[in-house]
Amino acid sequence: MLSTPSIRSPQKNQRYRWYILALVTASGTLVASISASCMPVLFKEISDDLGLSLVQIGTIWGLGSLAGIFVSIIAGVLSDKFGIKLVLSVFSILVGISGALRGISDSYAILAVTVFISGIFRMIIPVTLTKAIGIWFKGEKLGLAMGISAVGMGLGLMLGPLISATILSPALGGWRNVMYFYGAISVGMGILWILFGREPYHIDSPRIASDTVPLSQAFSKLIRFKALWLIGLALLLRQGCMIGMAGYLPLYLREQGWGVASAGAALATYFAASTMFVVPLSYLSDKIGSRKAILFPAVLATAVCVALIPVVESSMVWILMVCAGIFMDSFMSVVVTMLVETKGLDMVNAGTAIGIVFSIGNIGIASSPPVGNSLASINDGAPFYFWAFLALLALLPLVLTKETGRRSKNLAGKEKESYL
Repeated sequence: MLSTPSIRSPQKNQRYRWYILALVTASGTLVASISASCMPVLFKEISDDLGLSLVQIGTIWGLGSLAGIFVSIIAGVLSDKFGIKLVLSVFSILVGISGALRGISDSYAILAVTVFISGIFRMIIPVTLTKAIGIWFKGEKLGLAMGISAVGMGLGLMLGPLISATILSPALGGWRNVMYFYGAISVGMGILWILFGREPYHIDSPRIASDTVPLSQAFSKLIRFKALWLIGLALLLRQGCMIGMAGYLPLYLREQGWGVASAGAALATYFAASTMFVVPLSYLSDKIGSRKAILFPAVLATAVCVALIPVVESSMVWILMVCAGIFMDSFMSVVVTMLVETKGLDMVNAGTAIGIVFSIGNIGIASSPPVGNSLASINDGAPFYFWAFLALLALLPLVLTKETGRRSKNLAGKEKESYL
């Protein structure tokens, strides 16, 4: 059984942080991602049951993230004010309860409301998990830890489309019971955080730490961070592409004659490739000392692969999913690492900073699916071209963002020595 030693010294921090990383990774899978990623492959079944149109499906898919535009900042404030254990314990349970309520929907309106409410609670989780990694892992292992935690998100994103429609729905008796099942799992993770969650030694008293800087003052300082807005914009554009494509792809492939299992497996392949490569690429960004060396290829690969989906043969879709998926979670892992490393960012208010960036990103996640899906009335492939263009635009804010990796620091040090 997992032990819960008292955290009284930095040395015990070093040991216990791996337990926290395991909890963070599991929460990414079972709370933050799988209950949302199950939806695209269940949309056909849900649509047949409730009589939804393609635009309504896109709206439902976006509604789950719409709440994040506002809630992510609140999540950051809560994690700064009350600590990661309390926030993750309470909101994991609320994610489970609200996620299960989706199963009672008997109309588009009820489904929209329950998905939105579930999104309110679910969007608290990624911000708080990111803050947990930021305060437990510092220095040279930060990128690696972010990568490992991203494996949890990637695993949930992969398993949702892989098992929800082909295994769980038939076994449990329909999409409604799948919602109840995932809800129960989220509640279980909340209980695990109550039992085993901890704050690190140096911020055992989160209220005291956060009270040293008034919220209004901290927020006023953060919104003047140029890097925060640039990273947020890059996230908005790139995540808008990724989420829009993920929600539409199974429906598109089934219209092209693919079976339900094959369409779900194609999307699962995308997330599986991401899960396999997120740790190596995050670690590589640590080793080479450059975050942008990963971010630029990630954006380009996403844009090219998404744009090619409507024009290639069916067999090539699998290859495109692998190539695009390689960089999917690694982008998120590395770009958040870049944010945490930004000069002048105080870890006491890091949760609020992460929340602001995630809120900006969620604008793209919420608006991209219905806008993209509406273009299908022009041509089945038009949504993919729109989302590819969004990804390509993400290059501009990344170019303007300062590198934070070790290489940039070493270069700055050499320039200073040369000047002296």
